[in-house]
Amino acid sequence: MSTAPSASGAEVIDHEFGFSRTDFDRVRELIYKHAGISLHEGKHAMVYSRLSRRLRDTGHKSFSAYLQWLESSTGAQSTQEWQEFVNCLTTNLTSFFREEHHFHALIDDLKPLTGKPVRIWCCAASTGEEPYSIAMTCSEALGANAQVQISASDIDTNVLNTAKRGVYNADARGLDQTRLRNFFMRGTGDNAGRIRVKPELQRWIDFRSLNLMDTQWSLGEPFHIVFCRNVMIYFDPPTQRKVLERIHKVMRPNGLLFVGHSENFTESKDLFRLRGKTIYERV
Repeated sequence: MSTAPSASGAEVIDHEFGFSRTDFDRVRELIYKHAGISLHEGKHAMVYSRLSRRLRDTGHKSFSAYLQWLESSTGAQSTQEWQEFVNCLTTNLTSFFREEHHFHALIDDLKPLTGKPVRIWCCAASTGEEPYSIAMTCSEALGANAQVQISASDIDTNVLNTAKRGVYNADARGLDQTRLRNFFMRGTGDNAGRIRVKPELQRWIDFRSLNLMDTQWSLGEPFHIVFCRNVMIYFDPPTQRKVLERIHKVMRPNGLLFVGHSENFTESKDLFRLRGKTIYERV
């Protein structure tokens, strides 16, 4: 891929595939419709880079041809390709015990639930580091025999497969030696340098594919705690409000909502009140 100045002085990119402004706008419209993600201006290169692999895999020579095929195809093939489309355009930046202050607060919030069944939902499980961090914290706060159920969902099926395996690099960021010893098995031979989450921790977690734009969530009994961190930043305000209303419905009274460091929902005081640093309490 090469670049050259145009007559107007703007940079023109010589793409492998045809990718017009109309194509970009159509991608923005489709990902918003299917996943609620609001793609901002300036994401042209990201969209091209991520979706071009789908054009290669499906044999299309331009984005317009691919998008036309995507919208007109039916059946199982269509369902699978829509999932691949969404998978390509979602962002999965995560690590163990990311935004560590939340897990210190979680220990305090779990203590009153000692001896009781605890239900937690992690809305954006990604490759699994966040739900496993939640599970480790539950074990440390409530004991290994606690009655804990963690629903870990994500719209991206590829990252969920990684999360279910529970295999990571031994030098994964956020893990200290004590937690490595208590909650992971070290690989040997061909698996040297890798770690696997112990089965007794995995048993608490149910990984599932879920689109927050779906109107019906089959999640079971209401949750005591919901982690929905760094998800809403990809939604516009109307979509944020819609998702918050649905989260509110699946939580217990006074349940806690943990959100990302740049997310603020003080305008939804009828649903959640600020309880701590990026921690809200269900009204």
